[in-house]
Amino acid sequence: MTAALSFIGFTVTVAAISWWLTRKDRMDSSEAYFLAGRSLTAWVIAGSLMLTNLSTEHLIGLNADAFNHTIAVMAWETTAALAMVLAALYFLPRYLAIGLTTIPEFLAQRFDNTTRVIASLLFLFSYAVAILPVVLLFGAEGLQSLFQVSDAFGVSPAQAKWIMVWGIGLLGSMYAIFGGLKAVAISDTINGIGFLIAGLLIPLLALRLVGDGDILAGFSQVYAAEHSKFDITGDEPGSFLPFGVLFTGLIVNQVFFWCTNQSIIQRALGAKNLKEAQKGVLIAATFKLLGPIAVVLPGVIAYHMFKDTLSSDQYLQAYPMLVRTVLPTVFTGFFAAVMVGAVLSTFNSVLNSAATLFSEGIYRSTVNPESSGRNQVRIGRLFSAVLAVAAMLVAPTIDTSGSLYIYLQQINATFFGPMLAVILCGLMTRFVNARAAKVSLLVGPLLFYLLNFVYGNAYQALMMKLFNLGEPLHFLHTLAVVFLLTLLMLFVLSQGKREPVRKSAVPVANASLNLEPWRYARVAGAVISVATVACYVLLAQ
Repeated sequence: MTAALSFIGFTVTVAAISWWLTRKDRMDSSEAYFLAGRSLTAWVIAGSLMLTNLSTEHLIGLNADAFNHTIAVMAWETTAALAMVLAALYFLPRYLAIGLTTIPEFLAQRFDNTTRVIASLLFLFSYAVAILPVVLLFGAEGLQSLFQVSDAFGVSPAQAKWIMVWGIGLLGSMYAIFGGLKAVAISDTINGIGFLIAGLLIPLLALRLVGDGDILAGFSQVYAAEHSKFDITGDEPGSFLPFGVLFTGLIVNQVFFWCTNQSIIQRALGAKNLKEAQKGVLIAATFKLLGPIAVVLPGVIAYHMFKDTLSSDQYLQAYPMLVRTVLPTVFTGFFAAVMVGAVLSTFNSVLNSAATLFSEGIYRSTVNPESSGRNQVRIGRLFSAVLAVAAMLVAPTIDTSGSLYIYLQQINATFFGPMLAVILCGLMTRFVNARAAKVSLLVGPLLFYLLNFVYGNAYQALMMKLFNLGEPLHFLHTLAVVFLLTLLMLFVLSQGKREPVRKSAVPVANASLNLEPWRYARVAGAVISVATVACYVLLAQ
């Protein structure tokens, strides 16, 4: 009963605060609905960025990889901080100066409207095929493994999966459809506080248990016994994240995700000014450096505690078993509410961005250019509802026999490299034209798909022979290959001719925003960058 009450209490509190803070907002314009009326402050942006990215797939998936391998998997978190510094110092000043609502909108200004439509469709396809249904499924699978939901409700695991997918999907849809970006961002921030508390609570309780009441003694014991696990450069065969990818495809992945991905960057585009946007992103980057404590360290502790109980094939049970072992019953409801909130935050954030992309990038740009702000909101809400229902129908049918985390990352990588290449060329050079951009956006993802999925065996055999490799090339290396090939394609198809500057492509100061940068942005960025490098220097073995 206590667990149920705490679950309901925290969930209702988040909803009530989100409603109270947005109850007077009028969603009668696209800027109000899609960009929160450009009113978001630094801490709200930071909280929303963190929870849009983090969910049960990180808690369970990354901790599971740490259980089977080493803390090298923390690179997903630590290198993200570097990309976020780049976003704050380079990308955001340019985006906000132009007054963008979506990233494809920039492509329309730099190239043409067809380029924007193609980019919008690629974003939407990745959201619909990979992110939305997989996030729901990850959430359902995670809650089942953590709390044995099927036993609690007296239903089969399959029935529990459907119940949780539809429950989380419907609740997340309500935030995204009726509240817009501001309600989503506020709920993300509150859930983020809960996620931070709950995420740090598990390793602290586990270390306290190992150390017989002394957390520091527990850590010393785990570190001494599992010293090899703490090698951040660990590059053992079969690692999900070999050290070498930090210098190839992981750079492409992180720069795209944190600097150009609509579902992430939209939070910063909704900032009240550049100063708040930069502060928000850099605050989130700081928390990223703390992320491994919650999403990697518990996996190593679980290995220390359960290595004689769990086999390597049962690695996905490492974090759930740790939670069930150390979490007091009184905190169960709160922890469950936080996990649901994390799934909700990712789902509703991506859903809101999908609505923005469709309404602004496709409907208004091609179907009804004269559409009013109120109609834009209506179309966005309708599209959100359709996409949410589709995701809830598809999620329970996805095959879970393989690694969902790898599936998600590989599907995303299909689009990341080519899209980043086009966006960077649009920002940094005039020697790329619209025709080259359109062809590259279409051919690039197809090339990655063929190399990674269709002709994967032949491609891997060729690369292993060519570079004398002992094991197949990691998909992030392939991402880097496709990124470079897309860059080459862009310049070859443009024939080295300098594009004349289009009037609509010239950045013009956005009169509605104060574009004065945060005075400490560069200093904060430097400190975060040094801290990231220090992690590798101190933890390398």
